[in-house]
Amino acid sequence: MNQTRKPFRRLLLTGAAGNLGCQLRSALANWADTVRVSDIAALGEPAPHEETNVVDLSDREAVMHLVEGVDAIVHLGGISIDAPFDDLIEANIRGTYNLYEAARKHGVKRVVFASSNHAIGFHPVTDVLDADSPQRPDSLYGVTKCFGESLSRYYYDRFGIETVCLRIGSSFEEPKNPRMLVTYLSYRDFIELVRCSLFTNRVGHVVAYGASNNPVKWWDNTKAAFLGFNPRDSSVQFAERFPASAPTDDHDDPAQRFQGGPFVLGEPMERSR
Repeated sequence: MNQTRKPFRRLLLTGAAGNLGCQLRSALANWADTVRVSDIAALGEPAPHEETNVVDLSDREAVMHLVEGVDAIVHLGGISIDAPFDDLIEANIRGTYNLYEAARKHGVKRVVFASSNHAIGFHPVTDVLDADSPQRPDSLYGVTKCFGESLSRYYYDRFGIETVCLRIGSSFEEPKNPRMLVTYLSYRDFIELVRCSLFTNRVGHVVAYGASNNPVKWWDNTKAAFLGFNPRDSSVQFAERFPASAPTDDHDDPAQRFQGGPFVLGEPMERSR
């Protein structure tokens, strides 16, 4: 008996061994006939619909082969915390460039790029940001996400590769501190945000904030409303676990004053020699 064809013939998921990659991996089975998953870490046994590839994104030739034959890319790969610049430049800058260049050469027309709230972390907690708010990275990690957003803008303007840049908040099973009551993005809402980013007919180049329907909001998704993302979850159920409902405008504590929280206090890291 013939199975109903899924919307995509082949999707690529980078960073498939990471926290969010693991959450998304099974959902992609409903969206594509074949899901190609990659990471530098072990990926385990592939499901019947999967192709597994252990690939270092800084290896341009390997990335070129990785992207061949895919219809769209969900790019979660790279370092997701602050790290020495030499490491960040390979994983988050060179790796992202290699991916977009491979997408261009292979005719891929849609990328969902995992950016981060740390691309705008030096905005005060009293500000409400939208897609046009200026980048204000709170760390070198945040700088690399600003690079990815700018690179994706270039590849859309010059080559027509559409990208949804997801400024992901804090996506865990539950918030871990008062700040995350604002930035919390449930796994279910994260998966839905990726689905909307892949399935919306025309997205151009857009920035969307990844947060659930939390009581306190720093981010306004009005300019990305056409994606149809309507978060179903909220951090409100966790509020009683913390003495404060959210960070406050405490001018003596930068981690309270700015949206990036502790990231604004980090010192530049150097790789051990």
